[in-house]
Amino acid sequence: MNALYLAAQDPTLADFGKDPWWLVLGKIVFAFVFGLLATLLGVWFERRVVGYMQVRPGPNQVGPFGLLQTLADGLKMAFKEDILPRTADKVVFFFAPTISVICAVTSLSVVPFGPMVSIFGHHTPLQVTDVSVAVLVILACSSMGIYGIVLGGWASGSTYPLLGGLRSSAQMISYEVAMGLSIVAVFMTAGTMSTSGIVAAQAHGTRLSLGGWEVAAPGWYAILLLPSFIIFFIATVGETNRAPFDLPEAESELVAGFMTEYSSLKFALFMLSEYVSMVTMSAVTTTLFLGGWRAPAPITTFWAGANSGWWPMLWFFGKVLILVFVFVWLRGTLPRLRYDQFMRFGWKVLLPINLVWILVLSGLRSIEDWQARDRLLATAVGAGVLLLATLFWPNRKREPKPTLQDQANSRPHGSFPLPPMDLQVPPSPRTKRVVAEREPANVAAGSDSREV
Repeated sequence: MNALYLAAQDPTLADFGKDPWWLVLGKIVFAFVFGLLATLLGVWFERRVVGYMQVRPGPNQVGPFGLLQTLADGLKMAFKEDILPRTADKVVFFFAPTISVICAVTSLSVVPFGPMVSIFGHHTPLQVTDVSVAVLVILACSSMGIYGIVLGGWASGSTYPLLGGLRSSAQMISYEVAMGLSIVAVFMTAGTMSTSGIVAAQAHGTRLSLGGWEVAAPGWYAILLLPSFIIFFIATVGETNRAPFDLPEAESELVAGFMTEYSSLKFALFMLSEYVSMVTMSAVTTTLFLGGWRAPAPITTFWAGANSGWWPMLWFFGKVLILVFVFVWLRGTLPRLRYDQFMRFGWKVLLPINLVWILVLSGLRSIEDWQARDRLLATAVGAGVLLLATLFWPNRKREPKPTLQDQANSRPHGSFPLPPMDLQVPPSPRTKRVVAEREPANVAAGSDSREV
């Protein structure tokens, strides 16, 4: 019974750093293999799902259900000729895709896959490591991944890759600001930056007091902090360069962007880093907002042992798979945005909404200890002020759009002639003359006939 209790409990920071070296090495290998296999299956999964959405079969020839198609593509890229541009910086050109892959995989080291379990007699958490600022480690790895893309575009010695790298740096930095601010609400609610602590904070529902009534709120931050969850997920789509935010590698604009000059295994590493980042950010989203490895509420109501032993890994992988499906769904549904629309959406929409939401949440947290009547009054006053500010917020009045006739009148002297504004072609001035010239041929000549 004691072993079962230890296997079902939440890990804490004190449980890390006590494993033997072989167990630590096994966890590292497991996290790396998880990222690699999830990427291989993710490519196949995306092609099959998008094929189903577009009413076509997708890969189905290599292996059962086409499962070995991604492996075949990887072998094909490995045996392709590796071309090095003459003007490229050879060292940076080689290490740029490696930086992207390493940063994407490193983030998995602080993601909890499950609770405390027993492995060959050692009680250990299903997590490589955890620190008091583990979420900041994830943000740091995400920030470092930008260097791989920027350096890859710069080291290629070509114009299009350089433009793709610059666009990617602006894009990822912009959306990383929104992503970091959306996590602030999680820190405020959970009271910790540790990933295992955030999962433990979502274990039980939150009790809210509304008008003297105690209301049971859900434990998942995706519901409790819905604006933060929506903004975070949108920011992760932009951060991982996925459609509809895949502007750095827009084939229609930049000839594949920062990867234009890459081939063979280096191109495969860039492609691998994109899919690893997608799986990693799905795992991070699951940890921060979807309860981590804990089973959903309907399962725990009739199965008390759903969160003990090795079962939590099943719930964790299921949540990650659902989020990966959403990534694929977005790619098969939404068209690519223009770059100016994309940047305007990040800075002028997501960022202001995030700041207002954090301000509102801070106000609600600061009045938690007040009396019920005072809390209700303060909430009503704050909502009224926010509503008035929204209604009377000054905005620029758009100037009335000039009519077509006004635009034609304002053209400078000597401009090119305009077509008729009513789209009706006036009769040619030569018409009367032509008719008059033909008239004598059709009318009999008389004493009063005269030539025009």
